[in-house]
Amino acid sequence: MNPYVLAILLSSLGLGTTLTFASSHWLLAWMGLEINTLAITPLMAQHHHPRAVEATTKYFLTQATAAAMILFASTTNAWATGEWSINDLSNPIASTMFVAALALKIGLAPVHFWMPEVLQGLDLLTGLILSTWQKLAPFALIVQTAQTIDPLLLTLLGATSTLVGGWGGLNQTQLRKILAYSSIAHMGWMIIVVQYAPQLTLIALATYITMTSATFLTLKMSLATKISTLATTWSKSPVLASTTALVLLSLGGLPPLTGFMPKWMILQELAKQGLPLIATTMALTALISLYFYLRLCYAMTLTVSPNTTNSTTPWRTQTTQVSLPLALFVVSTLGLLPVTPAILMLTA
Repeated sequence: MNPYVLAILLSSLGLGTTLTFASSHWLLAWMGLEINTLAITPLMAQHHHPRAVEATTKYFLTQATAAAMILFASTTNAWATGEWSINDLSNPIASTMFVAALALKIGLAPVHFWMPEVLQGLDLLTGLILSTWQKLAPFALIVQTAQTIDPLLLTLLGATSTLVGGWGGLNQTQLRKILAYSSIAHMGWMIIVVQYAPQLTLIALATYITMTSATFLTLKMSLATKISTLATTWSKSPVLASTTALVLLSLGGLPPLTGFMPKWMILQELAKQGLPLIATTMALTALISLYFYLRLCYAMTLTVSPNTTNSTTPWRTQTTQVSLPLALFVVSTLGLLPVTPAILMLTA
């Protein structure tokens, strides 16, 4: 892609998210979300592969539907209250429609079906943008309006997403689909606590973005898109293979890695709010997710690739990828648990 065009598209992505962050008016927030969608569409279709074009079409139709629902919800709310302010979402029909639209935008269950299919059709870097940056603007709106939304609806969305995210990833062999289900499960963790402690949602979102960036960049470095490809990683780069295994365990939420921090704090908050049954359900769904991360680790570190391959064996080829972002994300993914008290103090 032409570097000038790429620069325009990436700056439009930044503009759209910033516009939604800064807006207190429904139309401006909607405009920011639309700019975001229109800016990522060419990035998704840049390879001109049938799968990429199909993924782009699915994504565009889904996001257009969600945007229309947001516009309809905000118009309904303005009609009922006479206010276009985001913080004044007092009409129950409008708020339910608004939550449904944002759930569709970020891929929460039960409106998650587009997410694995779209992510599977993209390359790893565009998939990284879709899984991280594209979540920011809708989450800003969810955090702003969380107190006016029905708590039962948010709890149901969160619990269903963690269950579907764990369950759906069990039978997958494609790494991008596994990461899509991982994304759905993490979104569920963030949604369930947003009504009680929005700062925990932001901490969980920041750690999710860090861990997912580290995962996508390590997979891009090792050129892996299937579980069977992971088995050859150990012979190519033992250090990268062991790092990837640790990053995946961090995504699963194992202590003493960073991924344990948001899960631990969210479970603690749910118990404080007198919801031990929901906290137990969330912890059990995290175990289902952990299984498929362990399956990836097993394929990568404890199995040897068959020696009688008919294809050329990949060896230690020089990579052109910049390794500094990868190093920073990996260090953050593996070592932030000890600074939990400091993070809590900053967000209090």
